[in-house]
Amino acid sequence: MPSIRKPLIPLAPLPLNKLGLSMRDYEGTMSTLCAGCGHDSVTAAIVRTFFELSTPPEKIVKLSGIGCSSKTPAYFVSGAHGFNSAHGRMAPIATGANAANRDATFIGISGDGDSLSIGMGHLVHAIRRNVRMIYVIENNGVYGLTKGQFSASADIGSSAKHGAANQTAPIDPVSLALSLGATFVARSFSGDKEQLIPILKAAAAHSGFALIDVISPCVQFNNHVGSTKSYRYIREHELKEIEPDFIDQHSEIAVALGRDRSVRVVMHDGNAVRFRSLPQNYDPRDREAAMHYVNQAHARGEIPTGLFFVDEETRDVHDINASAAEPLATLGFDRLCPGSNALAELQDSFR
Repeated sequence: MPSIRKPLIPLAPLPLNKLGLSMRDYEGTMSTLCAGCGHDSVTAAIVRTFFELSTPPEKIVKLSGIGCSSKTPAYFVSGAHGFNSAHGRMAPIATGANAANRDATFIGISGDGDSLSIGMGHLVHAIRRNVRMIYVIENNGVYGLTKGQFSASADIGSSAKHGAANQTAPIDPVSLALSLGATFVARSFSGDKEQLIPILKAAAAHSGFALIDVISPCVQFNNHVGSTKSYRYIREHELKEIEPDFIDQHSEIAVALGRDRSVRVVMHDGNAVRFRSLPQNYDPRDREAAMHYVNQAHARGEIPTGLFFVDEETRDVHDINASAAEPLATLGFDRLCPGSNALAELQDSFR
């Protein structure tokens, strides 16, 4: 079904961001997904994220592969650049686009089938290259576009809507990303925008590959009793160990902890927050501890959500390869093609 342009309904004046844009400027076409699909909730979180960050729409690049999840980019930021690639091939397309324009904000929307089956090899190399992008996996455990077959993330014992229970071990994208050295790994639930939006904001600010696994129930094929990715199951088993928040760049706020190791701080927006020092043995940059925690939670039948790991000292693909500081997309022809003499000098340097 083709996308449908949203009707312009006159409303009271909407709030504007720093660019003078409203939320409507970050929306896309009407969704053609099933009513109640978790993917539409993810879209709403992305719309609010870019609006609140005041990201110029023309500086956003949105990409996808094939599947219900890959329809999502049509539903947000209609003024952004976009590319809908082949099944499982979103990651290399994003890598190439990022190589041409390092100053853009890249967001890739994929699914558990698109990323963990046919696209697994490409996802792995995007992680190891540390391509600077937000990589969202809308994870529902089934192939919703082809009538609900189990995907690679389906849990053992999870039953299909019209079939037997799954007997094949699942691939967990969070554990996979941690083991491969991903520099930003998080999980959230499509029905919890209060958690998802701050995670998306933090991912946008991260200087590297940011993977966000979003459990997003399929209301048509995987929202029944017996499913471990239904709305009810996630609500009953979700374990929030981290309450995320995101603060944009402003002048530094410097404080000292009180004797009780807590302090009340007035933030830039006027709100007051009470901070308390973390336990001495807690380190959010400890990859091994994060992997252990995720594995222990899985063993208890829990679904941990939040930001599990972040490497703030990471180098992205451009730093690793010492690429030009100025985006290739903005270079003039004379600099992109310096002529045959420059090519001859380069070839001579290898002799």
